Amino acid sequence: LLGLDTLDLRGIAAIACASVVPSLTSALESVAVRRDLGLVLATAGHVPLPIRVERPADVGADRLVNALAAGRLYGMPSIVVDLGTATTFDAIAADGAFVGGAIAPGLELGLDALAARTAKLPRIELRQPDRAIARDTIGALQAGTILGYRALVSGLLDRVRRELADMAAVEPEAILAILTGGLSRAPWAAGIEGISTIDPDLTLKGLAILHAEVTGGEPIEAGLG
Repeated sequence: LLGLDTLDLRGIAAIACASVVPSLTSALESVAVRRDLGLVLATAGHVPLPIRVERPADVGADRLVNALAAGRLYGMPSIVVDLGTATTFDAIAADGAFVGGAIAPGLELGLDALAARTAKLPRIELRQPDRAIARDTIGALQAGTILGYRALVSGLLDRVRRELADMAAVEPEAILAILTGGLSRAPWAAGIEGISTIDPDLTLKGLAILHAEVTGGEPIEAGLG
């Protein structure tokens, strides 16, 4: 991966990692030891924000890093919607605490399941259709996938926003919603209702913030580009 950017480990001074795959985390830890590189892992014990859920250690590292970045860069209270393998909704309270959220299956995960478990439904291009009442199978799949997924995201976001607004004693309109994740770059994602801003690199920015804060560097508030 470094080679794709004409880099190698000799140019790396330290590593910040948010992983939800234990085997890959162990491999990265081994690399850090062999290369004498500082390694900061995003865990409930390392991410510098309060975590107000029943089992903080069970929260995905990417969700915590997203919450950290949202609070530092965009303000609180806010919600991060991450369109990845899963679709996650992470709520950040007015004081910057992670207070929970929701998890739904990701769009591509649903498409894979359809293709794998049905005999006649093909894999399709993720393109927004012109209408919900399609006249062929491809159009019907695109309508159900893209339009249905957007409705899921906007509907669940509205519910999370209202609950977080009640917790913070503010109007729902005061709650920011940041869209991130691999699918946030797709053209159809811009049409999701209720989104305040789109930042596909929010998790990477959160890792930069985490490393700066836990290693005694200057706090990063904005301007990561």
